[in-house]
Amino acid sequence: MRILLTGSAGFIGTHVAAQAELAGHEVVKVDGFLPMAHGENPVIPDGTIRRDVRHDPLDDLLSGIDVVCHQAAMVGNGVDAQDLPGYAEHNDAGTAQVLAAMARTGVTNLVLASSMVVYGDGRYTCPVDGDVPPAVRRDDDLAAGRFDPRCPVCGGEITWREIAEDTPFLPRTSYAASKVAQEHYASAWCTLENARTIALRYHNVYGPGMPADTPYAGVAAIFRSAIARGEAPKVFEDGAQMRDFVHVTDIARANVLAMEQVAGHPVGLSAYNVASGHPFTIGQMAATLAGAAGAPEPELTGDYRRFDVRHVVASPRAAAVGLGFVAATRPEDGLARLATDPLRER
Repeated sequence: MRILLTGSAGFIGTHVAAQAELAGHEVVKVDGFLPMAHGENPVIPDGTIRRDVRHDPLDDLLSGIDVVCHQAAMVGNGVDAQDLPGYAEHNDAGTAQVLAAMARTGVTNLVLASSMVVYGDGRYTCPVDGDVPPAVRRDDDLAAGRFDPRCPVCGGEITWREIAEDTPFLPRTSYAASKVAQEHYASAWCTLENARTIALRYHNVYGPGMPADTPYAGVAAIFRSAIARGEAPKVFEDGAQMRDFVHVTDIARANVLAMEQVAGHPVGLSAYNVASGHPFTIGQMAATLAGAAGAPEPELTGDYRRFDVRHVVASPRAAAVGLGFVAATRPEDGLARLATDPLRER
């Protein structure tokens, strides 16, 4: 199989390329080497083509391609509303250009890097009102150290539950909104071109080669960078925020499985959560990293941002059935290794 991989020099793209080639596939590697991700003077690896999917044509590279794996994106949750145009330009306009080029060249199979952030905060169960989305967290609750959201109907206590792929979108950040838009563009392209997309909704990805501490880094990279400086990881709220941390090698394997099977999927967009299946709190993650590195114990700061997601854990069952994907790395093992894994410096 011949694959066009965008974002091939990025954290996830590098691992996807390696696993796809190990599986015997030919990979055409494309990356824009944007300064925010790769610095001002990036080293272009042999065999990688420098193209910015927002502006540069891809038509010549799409000749003979069986499937496009679209990883190129501006990542992170954004710092504030001033990031909205950047995410729209990189993720939404960039994806639209990729899809238009695929339509011009007759390539009809796409694997799209999406994210669990499309769900926003998770979904919850109220003993009175049943399954509900969370109410917006109140300032007085947060100031008092009550970090869990309330029921939007009765205002009572609710408990988090796993969410499946049919959960409605409820984006809370610039990045999340851009990921929702990417899926919608891909779905529209499928209808227009009689094409197929598999959207992989990644949970919190970590592992060797992840970017070091930047304003757009994930929490695992931020904690890992603090430990490297000899500092205690600083954990917001009470550390009980529930997540699913999935190793980058599992993410790469899910992409290879999706690329190998997308042509056999129905016309349209099929979405799969990609998760370890072993929920882990942010406090547990920080403690695991610190313990493995012999670093100071994490510090619970009690700091908060009202818009932060409290709990989000998605079910991995559809990916197991639809793709044959089950994560191989448990978070307690992979996060312990992350304590000494090399990070990527720009």
